[in-house]
Amino acid sequence: PPSTMGRRLRAAALLLLPATALAAAAGSYSCPAAPPAMVAEGDAMYGSKPYVDGKRTLVGGKVEAFSGGAVEVSSPILDGKTMERAVIGSLPDMQPEDAVKAVEAAAAAWDQGQGAWPQMSMAERIAAIERVVEELRGVRQQIVDVLMWEIAKNTADAAKEFDRTIQFIEASIAALRDTEKDEGGWMSASGTRGRVRRAPIGVMLALAPFNYPFNEAYAVFIPGLLMGNVAVMKIPAVGGLAHVLTMEAFAKHLPPGAVNFVSGSGRKTMGPIMETGLVDVFAFIGGSRAADAIIKAHPAPHRLKVFLQLEGKNLGIVMPDADLAEAAKQVTTGATSYNGQRCTAIKLVLVHETVKDEFLRLLTAEVAKLGVGLPWEDGVKITPLPEPKKPAYLEELISDALDKGAEVVNAEQGGGRLAGALMTPAIVSPVTSAMRLWDEEQFGPVVPVATYRDVREIYDYLRETRFGQQAAVFTSSGKGAAPLVDVLATAVGRININTQCSRSPDTFPFSGRRSSALGTMSVTEALKFFSIETVLAYRDSAANRGVAAGAEANSKFFATF
Repeated sequence: PPSTMGRRLRAAALLLLPATALAAAAGSYSCPAAPPAMVAEGDAMYGSKPYVDGKRTLVGGKVEAFSGGAVEVSSPILDGKTMERAVIGSLPDMQPEDAVKAVEAAAAAWDQGQGAWPQMSMAERIAAIERVVEELRGVRQQIVDVLMWEIAKNTADAAKEFDRTIQFIEASIAALRDTEKDEGGWMSASGTRGRVRRAPIGVMLALAPFNYPFNEAYAVFIPGLLMGNVAVMKIPAVGGLAHVLTMEAFAKHLPPGAVNFVSGSGRKTMGPIMETGLVDVFAFIGGSRAADAIIKAHPAPHRLKVFLQLEGKNLGIVMPDADLAEAAKQVTTGATSYNGQRCTAIKLVLVHETVKDEFLRLLTAEVAKLGVGLPWEDGVKITPLPEPKKPAYLEELISDALDKGAEVVNAEQGGGRLAGALMTPAIVSPVTSAMRLWDEEQFGPVVPVATYRDVREIYDYLRETRFGQQAAVFTSSGKGAAPLVDVLATAVGRININTQCSRSPDTFPFSGRRSSALGTMSVTEALKFFSIETVLAYRDSAANRGVAAGAEANSKFFATF
């Protein structure tokens, strides 16, 4: 059921609809406004507002106070006392020279592969990461609280992010052990015997996103560490406080320099890190333009191994024979989970013109069921947007579409209403190729719906789009959908049948094409990506077998774990 705040905001928005309609007619649409999402001083949650003093660094194995400037961290939820964004912590405003010290510390820990962390046995590294995990369990509630306040994840989603991250780490360790059982033995070919093990690559630079700052960061960060790489993590300006709470765990259980954190402006710090030439592996989750700029800063990009998870404009394709009720439910979940702030969200719906009206009716009804309010309120699914500029950007997209002939289909239900940083999902239709919503990734609670008459129109869209992550196809005929599936198979990394787009389960490969991804994320694929095959080989003879057996028995690298 909608939250108390959601009901109040819905009522306020309805009063404003006539003015909104007049503005739209005049070509100057503004989202309906309602009282901003805030927590009052007398509210029970006001006293539980966290404050993380993050003005400290983890560099070279030491957690130390930062002597430079600090960046104030605030919540998209307003403080009822000040009527400003609630201040919940701070982060170091690291400068280029500070960032370079972090990568130099990582390079010293790598020591051209001879450092303590890369030279540990796999069993020793696993044990160290398991000790880190136990420390993290002790700050679980603090991390969950910070995720609720800083990026406005609802209570269930914030807890799920932490728990899923721990499960991912455990699955990664289990996969390593399974690999040892399945692939760790000797093989023979053409008179040569060999044994393959995967070795670390070197210094890894990992950039965490704001929307899943804990889970997606660790999905690349931890596999890289397990394989013996050392790391510099750029923690996000929004969503970074959760990482501050992990500093002591890494400093306590890993060798100095194996993990280093950088905060502050990415534009100021990432270029100088890359320009040192010390980075061997680059793992980035974010936008393609930023990724290109960072990669170009490396003096020898030919030797930089790059893993990217980037933008997506995932299609929800509703065919004329689809179960429209089920399609509406899946599209609602797929387009609005965590406010649509997921690379895997459905970001454009293409519905056959013969079923458009009924689908929009059902979709409007499903979206209306979503609770809108503060993260800790019962039943809330839609929460405030953490990026300060995002509400204005979404308003621009809606205005552009309305100026060109679309409408907010669910306006009477409050669609597009803004309560400060809190936006009620807006269903916008009919969207055409002339509108920005056609090909821009909105990354927020706006659901663009377009129509098609012939499936070849979908093929044309797939030819022209620069994205290629996923698509969801809603149909009751596998045979009828097969040609579309064949086309999608060379355009996206995952095709979902009557199911929303998503990354899970983590054992499935998560890939993409074009400007959506480079590399595959999953439990097993991440371990492979952040390592390189190393072979111990010899011409088969009794003498060589004895030497190889002795090397194997006394080598940490080839030791069984």
